[in-house]
Amino acid sequence: LTRENIITLLKRALADAERGLGNYNVTASDEALEHLAEVCDGDARRALTALEVGVMSQAAEAGDAKSAGIIFDIAGAQDSIQQKVIAYDSAGDMHYDAASALIKSMRGSDPQAAVYWLAKMLEAGEDPRFIARRVAILASEDIGNADPRAISIAAAAYQITERVGMPECRITLSQAVIYMACAPKSNASYRAIAEAMDDVKNNRTMPVPIHLKNAPHPGMAKLGYGKDYRYSHNYPGGVSPDQDYLGVDKQYYIPTDRGYEKHITAYLEFVDKLRTKAEQSEGESS
Repeated sequence: LTRENIITLLKRALADAERGLGNYNVTASDEALEHLAEVCDGDARRALTALEVGVMSQAAEAGDAKSAGIIFDIAGAQDSIQQKVIAYDSAGDMHYDAASALIKSMRGSDPQAAVYWLAKMLEAGEDPRFIARRVAILASEDIGNADPRAISIAAAAYQITERVGMPECRITLSQAVIYMACAPKSNASYRAIAEAMDDVKNNRTMPVPIHLKNAPHPGMAKLGYGKDYRYSHNYPGGVSPDQDYLGVDKQYYIPTDRGYEKHITAYLEFVDKLRTKAEQSEGESS
């Protein structure tokens, strides 16, 4: 909304006896209303809440609240717009809008925007543990193995935030938020588990291959449990050849070409070459 739109809404609230402040004897200066409209960042609810807080705080100090003359001037506007309750409602739209902006700024690799939204949330009185949880989720969902350190940093930030609290944990959260924003991005882990869980939920399930089953006592071994399992460390490159771990040809995890996942891609290609070489050797020997 524009400044003019918000000023109009504020004036309506002052005149509305049923849903607004019309039952109170309020004289609001144009300067005060303009200030609220200017600093509320286009958020009409924030401006309206500030007006209500400013009026009601004066009314509470008066003996007869509704008949007392209340002057809402620039000083009152400046004071009310700075109160935590105004800028933020932890159960309302502002709470979720700011959290969304923070997450999308980190995902979008913009540390300047990310640290601003962090500051806005903290200044508004947001629970820092809520922010730390959002950072931890993003570390796996949007960074993943493109930078495996991100999840450790997020976990450490959550622990420190929980143990230290505000105001000191603001620095820890700032460091974590900036790190996430500057880290290479990958949602490959998120996509992998989403697809695998979809298969499981829709009964596209596979039994555990018998050579992978545990055989804690001789009876199970006689049934073939664990037979022909190949211990990877006994083979070149630490890769067991021709070992089926799933039972079907399915690829859930597809690493990106960003960050550490480039090295993961190279390693998986190395594994495939070892297995291909082993298969060729077995074919020649047979």
